[in-house]
Amino acid sequence: MPLPPIQPALIYLGANDPLPDPSMAWDRSHGVEGLLAAGGGLSVERLREAYSKGCFPWFSEGQPVLWWSPDPRMVLQVAHFRFHRSLRQWMKQQKNWEIRIDTAFDAVIEHCARAPRPGQNGTWIVADMVSAYKALHTAGFAHSIETWIDGQLCGGLYCVSIGHAVFGESMFSLVPNGSKIALAALVAFCKAHQVSMVDCQQNTPHLALMGGGEMPRREFLDHILLAQALPPLRWHFDPLYWDLLSTSIVSP
Repeated sequence: MPLPPIQPALIYLGANDPLPDPSMAWDRSHGVEGLLAAGGGLSVERLREAYSKGCFPWFSEGQPVLWWSPDPRMVLQVAHFRFHRSLRQWMKQQKNWEIRIDTAFDAVIEHCARAPRPGQNGTWIVADMVSAYKALHTAGFAHSIETWIDGQLCGGLYCVSIGHAVFGESMFSLVPNGSKIALAALVAFCKAHQVSMVDCQQNTPHLALMGGGEMPRREFLDHILLAQALPPLRWHFDPLYWDLLSTSIVSP
């Protein structure tokens, strides 16, 4: 009878300890794939370090801060985005709607924290995470893409950006297509600024439907190393960006 795998000790970080190399993350044989370390706080400096190393925090109420670097990594290659024809039709039929960026970041992340998730009890966007990403937004590294209809915030997402590296975080929708429109707007923005890829962290059927796919961690890390060295993006949405998705339209 084979012996069970030996679980390596989880690395606990002090406030000033650097995150370990992502290659040290637990793999499938350890039962918790992608877990890298715990602790270390959620300061702006810590979050910047984490994203620059391809890591992200994900934990529940009552747990320490947990840092993850899964292999493979779910990404949305901008060139592979599927702009479904039905969504395009909705955009044409809907009146008095617009995309805004960074006009309601606090509201977006708070809606994301409250949004129900299939198969999940509670939320991973706990109060400490909300506060941390609000601080990251104030520092200029977290941004909200917002869908507004008749002057009301109806959907959106927030993301992290360092240089030209963009890391998607969470979405919410108060009306049908509210979050999908925001995601399409993020892709259009990325196309306009020569950003080739958006990190999506983990595989979900919804992201796969929109064109997401898995990438080996080493390839992902090589990409963000180059992308984050480029100048910061100017976070503004021009309606002309929608024209850049004309080649991405698919049925239905």
